[in-house]
Amino acid sequence: MPDFRKLLFAAIAVLGLAVPAVAADPDPNAVVATVDGTDITLGQLIVMASQLPKQYRSMPDDVLYKAVLDQVIRQVAVAKTIEGHLPKAAQLALENQRLSFLASEALQKVAQGAVTDAAIQKVYDTEYATAAAGIEYNAAHILVATEDEAKAIKAELDGGADFAALAREKSTGPSGPSGGDLGWFSKGMMVKPFEDAVIAMKPGDVSDPVQTQFGWHIIKLKKTRDKSAPTLADVRDKIVAKLQQAAVSAAIDDITAKADVQRSKTEIDPSVIRNMGLLNN
Repeated sequence: MPDFRKLLFAAIAVLGLAVPAVAADPDPNAVVATVDGTDITLGQLIVMASQLPKQYRSMPDDVLYKAVLDQVIRQVAVAKTIEGHLPKAAQLALENQRLSFLASEALQKVAQGAVTDAAIQKVYDTEYATAAAGIEYNAAHILVATEDEAKAIKAELDGGADFAALAREKSTGPSGPSGGDLGWFSKGMMVKPFEDAVIAMKPGDVSDPVQTQFGWHIIKLKKTRDKSAPTLADVRDKIVAKLQQAAVSAAIDDITAKADVQRSKTEIDPSVIRNMGLLNN
């Protein structure tokens, strides 16, 4: 289905509307146009402009104003042609969208209210500031398909071959071109057999062949370092999301529990949930 909003906006570059007089004290309820008796307000234009793609919002103010006003005029004019004649399915879809929008607005307020500096600091102090720092590892590996290949590579390394050069030549992993370098990682970031091997090593060690679901690895542990706790700035967004999610989930449960919900005792065949044709009766 075509994007009708884009179609309505297609003539932006050639609009020739007159520039409206600048009001000394703009009122969002001010009527800026009337289409077949339906008023369009300044507030509608402001909301419409805020919802446009970035490339449209970057236009000069006068061009954007003209374009949005023209778009809303067109939408109202077209919408009025079907007003009062919506099919049942369309009426129900519109009502579902209305309820979804209202619920979203209500939960947005809940989410915003859950985020305070004190709440953020409490989560940080509990989950991050005093958490065990742990160790980070810097390693490289050479990945091959078979154990025999891995043993042959280990023998070359024991004989003095350069690890990075062999990785570039023989590793099938995505890190091969960079000498097998995996950068820094901590516990829980690698598959278990690989992680267990790394934890048991000392910096400078090269492992015997290690099998994982990806194949056979020869691992070189380069360095280790203590992992410091993240700063509040590092995890602030994560904490905010957690607070909001918890608040919204609790609010939904609480509001629903307090609502006067009466479920019909009429038995409904569950298969009708898929029967759009029922709406045409």
